[in-house]
Amino acid sequence: MSASSSPLPEFAPSLEVRLPIKLATVVVMDQADTTSLDQSTDWNQKSSSQPRKLTQIETDKLSRDNVLVSEFKQNKLELEAKKNWDLFYKRNSTNFFKDRHWISREFAELVDAPHQNKDSPGRNLVLLEVGCGVGNLVFPLMKANPSLYVYACDFSPRAVQYLKDNRDYSSDRLTAFQCDLTSDDLTSVIPAQTIDLVTMVFVLSAIHPDNMTYAVRNIHSALKVGGIVLFRDYGVNDHAMLRFSKGHKLADCFYVRQDGTRAFFFSLEFLGSIFTEAGFEVISNEYVFRETVNKKEGICVPRVFVQAKFIKNG
Repeated sequence: MSASSSPLPEFAPSLEVRLPIKLATVVVMDQADTTSLDQSTDWNQKSSSQPRKLTQIETDKLSRDNVLVSEFKQNKLELEAKKNWDLFYKRNSTNFFKDRHWISREFAELVDAPHQNKDSPGRNLVLLEVGCGVGNLVFPLMKANPSLYVYACDFSPRAVQYLKDNRDYSSDRLTAFQCDLTSDDLTSVIPAQTIDLVTMVFVLSAIHPDNMTYAVRNIHSALKVGGIVLFRDYGVNDHAMLRFSKGHKLADCFYVRQDGTRAFFFSLEFLGSIFTEAGFEVISNEYVFRETVNKKEGICVPRVFVQAKFIKNG
């Protein structure tokens, strides 16, 4: 997971927008673990420019949760962020997230773009995936687009090693490396302004809000002019946000899970401001609403994600 990688499990398959309502099926697990909510097998949804309206009960719950985790513990969580993600992969190995086959349906650019880079004839399209985890997005995508070349980085050294150990790993098509987006310079590994597309799928939410703009600027430096960031992450008023019990709140819309990993829930305005401040222009930026169904328990809960595209112009 990239600097604050992305294990919120493929987190909820990304679905796009501009479609009528559909239904998604997910297995709901541990109470405060947002990562467990997103193992979906059916991805129907609707989109909106407005956040989900809370019920009165939900509004009351959020208003009562006004005590923040101590500054000492928050500093400790920041210092131990890499260790906590590495422990996550040590516990779960390669078995936690499902492959993100949905990515090519949500972002057609990944498969519909010309196999050859139009600005450099003979050069394949180059993708950077930040928060690659163990390769649940990279490997399905490389099969869907055999001409794609991929750089993949994650916050967790253990996750990167699992990815390299995958039988489908080939250095001819994939370069994987450990990276903290909030401190490591991507262009120390990737030539500056050479990336055509970037995928950020449930990654930025794992980074402290104070460090998000730097992380996005880091990506900006590797992306070529005209390059696009494809973004999917947690949205404000998502059911996972409401499941956190008292004692887990770090700041507005920012929470810590029981395992020490963190999750931020974006509004469209905040997300847009992060990217524009880092030098991007907004192509699209919308909420995606889905319903997560626990068939065993007979529970249906509202999920909210943000899905966006940002471009680097000259």
